[in-house]
Amino acid sequence: MSSWIVISANSLWNVTNFRMGLLKAIARQGNSIVVAAPADEAILPAQIPIETVSLPIDRSGLNPISDALLFFRYYRLFRQKRPDAFLSFTIKPNIYGSLAAGIAGVPAIANVSGLGTAFMRDGLLAWFVGALYRLSFARAHFVFFQNPDDRRLFLERKILRESKTGLLPGSGVDLEQFVPAGPLRDSPPTFLLVARMLADKGVREFVEAAAAVRARYSAARFQLLGGFDPGNRTAIGEEEVRQWERDGIVEYLGSTNDVRPFIAAASAVVLPSYREGLPRSLLEAGAMGRPLIATDVPGCREVVKDGMTGILCQVRSATSLAAAMARFAEMDVDQRQALGEAARAMVEAYFNEDRVIGAYMNILQPLMRTKG
Repeated sequence: MSSWIVISANSLWNVTNFRMGLLKAIARQGNSIVVAAPADEAILPAQIPIETVSLPIDRSGLNPISDALLFFRYYRLFRQKRPDAFLSFTIKPNIYGSLAAGIAGVPAIANVSGLGTAFMRDGLLAWFVGALYRLSFARAHFVFFQNPDDRRLFLERKILRESKTGLLPGSGVDLEQFVPAGPLRDSPPTFLLVARMLADKGVREFVEAAAAVRARYSAARFQLLGGFDPGNRTAIGEEEVRQWERDGIVEYLGSTNDVRPFIAAASAVVLPSYREGLPRSLLEAGAMGRPLIATDVPGCREVVKDGMTGILCQVRSATSLAAAMARFAEMDVDQRQALGEAARAMVEAYFNEDRVIGAYMNILQPLMRTKG
């Protein structure tokens, strides 16, 4: 008899891009998989038998009615499928899915891949979200974190017991898909920011820093790659981005399902985010042997070691970011190449996707039914 595993995230794209290695490992053991997520343009591979359930999730909204409906939809799904385990990713599946799983008697395994804007500043919203996590994770079977800072915060606030937590190296990277892109060219640098167009990703600091650096290094290029997210509280509108283009500060490359050609063409990948879980963009760029520039914040500092795999700068400071990019621009190609090679070596040593899959299978194995 096979086990049923329900997997949920705030988009089908999240599952297909970040969790496919895990889904394949679960399926290889003869288990049945249900993916519950909002429908989008992402397509699950036909070679894996996966049932999909379209689940409307308002990623950024705080409407209590829609959130209550989401909870009841999860609960109904668990009562119908009676799965052996529930794996959740992203904030609302973690909160409302884990809460419903606990009430339905389904072991919930959550992945806190980032704390979102609510935890970036103290206040009523941070207290409320913390209370929701405490309630939802009270019955959780296990909770994975992607950096020690987030884990420590949850333990200090007594949201979880330490015995129910573990650390993961992010979502991991498929090192056969993300391979070294070849040597860097001895040419003016191209700085690439890969992220949704959100203020909390440091996009405006990147643009301000780009204008300052361009005044000194006129041949340098600054690129933005990522989609718009108008429902997010820190969303940057398309018109603002297009104005930056018209001003000649940055190039907007749109969004893509395959970041590899853009990373390969870049000299360095930049992420001036205010806080992260463990950013996939930096892991993928490091796996491809590209130097990294990022803010010295939880998540980013786990990947970027200043002077070794890249350069760290101060958070929310365009001046500090500009100094970091100028420092990189002044390096010769051999120095840049050394940073990229060290980034690849670090990803190989610590962030291989196989480590993430192994950690999940160790937790899942005792919950799965004996085959026969």
